[in-house]
Amino acid sequence: MRSEEHLKQASAALRGGRWQDARVAFEASLAQQETAEALEGLAQVHWWLCDARASVGYRERAWVLFRQGGDAARAGRVAVDLSISYLVNLGNDVAARGWLARAERLTRRLDPNPLQGWLWLMQGYMSGDAERAHADTARALELAQETGDIDLELLALSDLGVALVAHGRAEEGLAMLDEAMAGTLGGEYGRLDTVVFAMCNMLAACHLVGDLDRATQWCRVAEEFMSSYGCPFLYARCRTHYGGVLVAKGRWEQAEEQLRAALDMSEDAGPGPRVEALAQLADLRLRQGRLEEAEALLALVDDSSDVGLPAAAVRLARGEAAIAAGLLERRARFLGDSHIEVAPTLALLVEAHLADGNLDAATAVESRLYAVAEEQERGPAAALAVLASAHVAVAKGDRLDACRQLEGALERFSRLDLPLEAARVRLEMARLLCDEHPDGAIAEATGALAGFERLGATADADAAAALLRALGVRVRSAPRNRPGLTKREEEVLHLLGLGLSNPEIAARLYISRKTASHHVSSVLTKLGARNRTEAGAYAARKASRPDARPSR
Repeated sequence: MRSEEHLKQASAALRGGRWQDARVAFEASLAQQETAEALEGLAQVHWWLCDARASVGYRERAWVLFRQGGDAARAGRVAVDLSISYLVNLGNDVAARGWLARAERLTRRLDPNPLQGWLWLMQGYMSGDAERAHADTARALELAQETGDIDLELLALSDLGVALVAHGRAEEGLAMLDEAMAGTLGGEYGRLDTVVFAMCNMLAACHLVGDLDRATQWCRVAEEFMSSYGCPFLYARCRTHYGGVLVAKGRWEQAEEQLRAALDMSEDAGPGPRVEALAQLADLRLRQGRLEEAEALLALVDDSSDVGLPAAAVRLARGEAAIAAGLLERRARFLGDSHIEVAPTLALLVEAHLADGNLDAATAVESRLYAVAEEQERGPAAALAVLASAHVAVAKGDRLDACRQLEGALERFSRLDLPLEAARVRLEMARLLCDEHPDGAIAEATGALAGFERLGATADADAAAALLRALGVRVRSAPRNRPGLTKREEEVLHLLGLGLSNPEIAARLYISRKTASHHVSSVLTKLGARNRTEAGAYAARKASRPDARPSR
């Protein structure tokens, strides 16, 4: 079979999402003749198979051949794709900017320039200036509509949407994202990766505003696409965003799976995605009451990297309130009051100032938080502002106002479906009611304890149980509620019971050694086992029970 025929077969397989068939056919074409088309096809195949480095290597070779052949337009398109891969997959913004500049220089003399909109889109995406980014992306959208470039139109809509959400204009931004998702999953796209980029932007926006329902509904719509082409969450950042939504909503076992997958995928993705995944997993550990594990995760991050709120939260939990306040003040300045993530930063800063005995500073930040909340349409800003007022009222000795504010915060957190925050407010209400209304305190503490135990928030559950005991309530002593093992973790546990090592487990299950190590670590954590020997003994006891089911 001639090279051209192999190439035709490969292209058909690529369009159908038959990645392995496409790979074999492209390689067969290259074996007979090295062409830019076959190299670019292999780059796409490896991208979908989550091998970003191989994808970049093939694409760089395709770039050279397109250049040598004098095809400036296709070479420029390859350069734009390289810019995207270096930025999003490999976390290398320097290389990304270099390839974007190369694409711009190569195509600037083309009239019309078929890549002009894509250049504006990428310039907007990489711009550190919000106004310029918005202007560049809006220009890209307008040009896309004029030229009929549907992929550019959908991605520009998506980029504009997530940017608007990030800067407090949530309703407008989410509407744009919904439109982009409808277009992509409705089949309007010309390039398959358009679906992935739009999906990742949607998950990022849902993470910012805590909208699990929207994320879940769009994921359901995407099921047909996933069954044909694979999971759209190809990037570590996408999984981290989705994991963050699951964390906020109390779906901690699912969040754990997404965040561990994000860590696996970020191994070769540069520092950015890995830092984000580690920070989000540290946040989960803090919520679970596993402070030492959160610290260990943050210790893996380079000192120059921004890990967001978890680093300050750890400092505050360790009694280092002044250091925590300094970290939070710097983060608040960096974000600016228009960014949606500034609200939780200011809320924690109020707590840090109060823990440091600085009531005036806490009151000033409380006022700033209210101003931020008034400008933001979605997210927890209003609830956090009311809770901050309650904390300040407690510090001022105004118990009546504090109780009123806590009731308002509880109503808002419950409406937002933020179970940990709601349970923590109930515990604070119980503490305020202890002296004058012990029956009310018992009711609130009991409700809080039930919420903490459902989530697996062990430190908070211990605090609620201690308060109930102080109020004369006998609290049932029961084993910790640990999240159940996933199907894969059950398989790993079975193999631990057989005495297999991590490399042997990896070989048996056809997974990487690093993934096997993550699964073993998760099994030990969920079982409360100190080592793999204890886990193996547990597996042996489980297998010996009459009702035990063999692992498949």
